[in-house]
Amino acid sequence: MKRVLITGAMSGIGLASTVLFLERGWVVFMADKEEKTDILETLKEQYGEKIFFVKTDVSKDKDVKHLHSKVQELIYGIDCVINNAGIIAHGLLHEAPEKDWDDLMSNDVKSIYLTSKYFIPELIQNGHGTIVNTASISGIAGDYEMPIYNAAKGAVVNLTRAMALDYAKFNIRVNSVCPSAVDTNMLNPDNIPKYACVNPLKRICAPIEVAKVIYFLASEESSYCNGVNLPVTGGLDVHTGQPE
Repeated sequence: MKRVLITGAMSGIGLASTVLFLERGWVVFMADKEEKTDILETLKEQYGEKIFFVKTDVSKDKDVKHLHSKVQELIYGIDCVINNAGIIAHGLLHEAPEKDWDDLMSNDVKSIYLTSKYFIPELIQNGHGTIVNTASISGIAGDYEMPIYNAAKGAVVNLTRAMALDYAKFNIRVNSVCPSAVDTNMLNPDNIPKYACVNPLKRICAPIEVAKVIYFLASEESSYCNGVNLPVTGGLDVHTGQPE
């Protein structure tokens, strides 16, 4: 039975991924800053011993170290890491507080370094594994007034490529998903129509649609994919900007 660690697992893409992996028979270890007891109780009622949770701030070394020890204690290791935790910030770069830069880089980029520090040695020892990072179309192209988010997700995109090169020799594949606007609590509901009207599909993405791509990259269904930053955009990224 395969085991997966999912960060940022209590909402949005992380929660959709949790449910999908559980439905497909995986043991899921959830990590998140928030502990939503109603969600946990519902999942445990349905999936019993296949679901675990540890409250974790993945931007902090001591938290990720504790998470690793609990994973070892409760499910004896993992086969896959989904680095999904992340935050967002808006505004012009010269007006942004230093805290925004530090928080974005810690939550979106440093968190991947920390899970790698503690979990990759185990994957190397096992002789196999997969890692899927949640990047963004904002790591491939630019947005108006989102420079720090663009910088953070751009770092995730190239970090994914570098990790894929370094760990392929250990039979560890590393890929990322790069969604456009997704219907999660990170998106201002007032902006949904604006994002939808510029997308070729005329709608925004549902979390489960990203979760299915994450599952593909995490599983043997993508056995020859490595270093891929896969857009999940409805075709938004293929448009030149030419009007209809």
